Amino acid sequence: MRTTIEITNEHRAKLLEIAALRGAKGFSGIVTEAIELYLAQNTNEAGRRRVANKYRGWLTEKEASELKRHVEETRKSWRT
Repeated sequence: MRTTIEITNEHRAKLLEIAALRGAKGFSGIVTEAIELYLAQNTNEAGRRRVANKYRGWLTEKEASELKRHVEETRKSWRT
């Protein structure tokens, strides 16, 4: 299906650069790939939240606080 979206000049230039490296004339395939990845990530995130909510109340307040602190410390060490 054809549709129109607005993107910045910088995004367009980067998409065209990636397309050229892949040997493609346009960047429709790259946009499709990005949309698929975004939708998969959000679907997975909703599923993880449902599972996490099943376990609500299993930890004491102290255990939950310690787990949250540990997760935050771990995230700080991740590469960005």
